[in-house]
Amino acid sequence: MARPILVYETGELSVYQQQLGEWDNLNHLLVCKASNNACIVDPFDGQYWYDYCQTENYNLTEIWLTHSHWDHTKGVEEIIQLSSNHVTVRCHYLEQERGYQPDGILWWQHEEFTSTNQQLGSLSFSIHCTPGHTPGHVTIVGNGVVVTGDCLFLGRCGRTDLFGGDQNKQRKSLLYLREFLLELDANYVVLPGHQYELSDGSNPTVLHLVDFMANNEALNSIDNEDEWNNLPFLSFDDSLAEKARRQRALNS
Repeated sequence: MARPILVYETGELSVYQQQLGEWDNLNHLLVCKASNNACIVDPFDGQYWYDYCQTENYNLTEIWLTHSHWDHTKGVEEIIQLSSNHVTVRCHYLEQERGYQPDGILWWQHEEFTSTNQQLGSLSFSIHCTPGHTPGHVTIVGNGVVVTGDCLFLGRCGRTDLFGGDQNKQRKSLLYLREFLLELDANYVVLPGHQYELSDGSNPTVLHLVDFMANNEALNSIDNEDEWNNLPFLSFDDSLAEKARRQRALNS
């Protein structure tokens, strides 16, 4: 398999990206240069990332989960086993509402539409609770990068019709994030959880913040309730939506 791509680098941080799985998942490895400690966000393939860190002599110490959908957690158990439990897994506690309750996880405890700080070596990132796609979805911001998971893709936002999704909270999350993101340097880079084609036909996996803010259809619709409610990507008539309907019925 191909090596991950270095998509962002400063004197303090390196960020590697690789597309894995049949759903165009984008995985991101954050490496603190001062400590050589590394964090994998939403690992799809645990063996892939463990082997890469071993090859590069990175200390894979952290797994950060933006949310608990299976395609974002698939590689977690494999990394834990390969590292002999020498890795810390973090996720927001509200993901337990979806039934995600693995042993040994450390839960971020902050409330919706707020943030907490998280260290990776000498680097500090802010972990923003941005529910909507799932109850405890988080967006990771700091050191020049915004890792959006499935809250926001480069041209739109994540769907809200899966189990634990909430369209109103998704809109509130985007309003909250927009205010925060507008305060950041325009050269920050946005790293989404999936690669999807933009409205102009291009298919990037990373955008500078200034381009992202100008071209994201979801962010540009949140001030108009009718436009927001009619966005075609908030819900789909597919097998995943049907599964979510059955799960909600069982829990009602």
